[in-house]
Amino acid sequence: MPRFHAAQALLPSGWARDVLVEADDTGTILAASPGSPAADAVRLPGVVIPGVPNLHSHAFQRAMAGVAERRSPPDARDAEGGENSFWTWRQTMYRFVGRMTPEDAEAVAAQLYVECLEWGFTNVAEFHYLHHQPDGTPYAAPAEMALRHLEAARQAGIGITLLPSLYRHGGIFGKEPAPGQRRFLNDLDGFWRIVEDIRSATAGDAQAGLGLAPHSLRAVTPAMLADLASFQGPIHIHAAEQLREVAECEAATGARPVQWLLDHAPLDARWCLIHATHMADAEATALAATGAVVGLCPTTEASLGDGVFNYPAHAKANGRFGFGTDSHVGTSPRDEMRQLETSQRLARHVRSVATDATRPHPGRNLLEAALAGGAQVSARPIGTIATGQRCDLVELNPDHPALAGLAGDTLLDAWVFNGQGNPVRSVIVGGHEVVREGQHIRRDKILARFRTTMAALSA
Repeated sequence: MPRFHAAQALLPSGWARDVLVEADDTGTILAASPGSPAADAVRLPGVVIPGVPNLHSHAFQRAMAGVAERRSPPDARDAEGGENSFWTWRQTMYRFVGRMTPEDAEAVAAQLYVECLEWGFTNVAEFHYLHHQPDGTPYAAPAEMALRHLEAARQAGIGITLLPSLYRHGGIFGKEPAPGQRRFLNDLDGFWRIVEDIRSATAGDAQAGLGLAPHSLRAVTPAMLADLASFQGPIHIHAAEQLREVAECEAATGARPVQWLLDHAPLDARWCLIHATHMADAEATALAATGAVVGLCPTTEASLGDGVFNYPAHAKANGRFGFGTDSHVGTSPRDEMRQLETSQRLARHVRSVATDATRPHPGRNLLEAALAGGAQVSARPIGTIATGQRCDLVELNPDHPALAGLAGDTLLDAWVFNGQGNPVRSVIVGGHEVVREGQHIRRDKILARFRTTMAALSA
């Protein structure tokens, strides 16, 4: 039976010392008891926080990170004439994914998941739309590509929430898809076959959850969205990421994307709206009232020039949010939190945005939002160190230069905002150690396969 003793730990009730965390053989916490002796437990002498959920990932894009940054040539424009934008980046992505095999996808995902674990993410919500062969023909096993991500998660030891994505069209409500999207496309029957194959593959697996992902209002029709909305589990959808997307939705429907969803979809606590960058104040207020979560991906949103999230209106309405790494130009929860806060400071010309008079520490506020929001839309009992939750623990090294001499909420502020080093020393997922002394226990083997894959993809 796994047993861990944390010198200091962040529990639902706050900071506690000498916390004995006991789990059953499946990795579920039986008790988290402050003021307990270590006895024969594995000792975690640093500062222990709950494992952080990563609520938005397109794992295959890890292979593109850093190689799609160059300025587009003058003749590299998208269909509407723009250059050096999200839309030209998307054309690069289409060309790239045309070469990726199932074996490549597995190798890239495993490497990504190792990196996420080393930084403190212990569950990843994999928003998966790379379904088919390069010409759009389904694999013999329709869920082949999704199941490769499940296998990658098992190799790395990370928890996973598989979110098969329904993607049928190339623009608001029925526009024909582009050739580069052929690997993504399904009708409803094909999509539900993939979902059922994933359900079968994850049955009885305490490390895996299942949700759905209608890709966006650009990719599904209202009828398709209504069909998926009956699902009793997490439903993730991209919304209002780009200004052009907002303009297209207004032109086609008379409403902005978030407002259209508020008016036509049964938004509630199951739903996660990814990005929601361009929300009007009224949309933010109404969305918060539904209990839905906003999935923020600040490093990707900055990388793609998406814009700055309307945090003040969302926070004023007590809106829920969490963090994802999306295209994986960053793989750290700390960096996502930092990017959100510092982008708000730049836009608003103030400091300590994610705070109020009663909660003055942005690091803890952002961490607790990430834990609660990510857990809510991951279909798994994660996000706190408590009875009945998964035994997912992240130990921060208080002797790391970024944290030296600090404690409690001030230490969390330093973790988020101080320096570039990684203070994560140990990571436990489902009661099993996967990161030791800052390095994943299978790092070398997984990295070797990733290097071979990248050499082939780059040839």
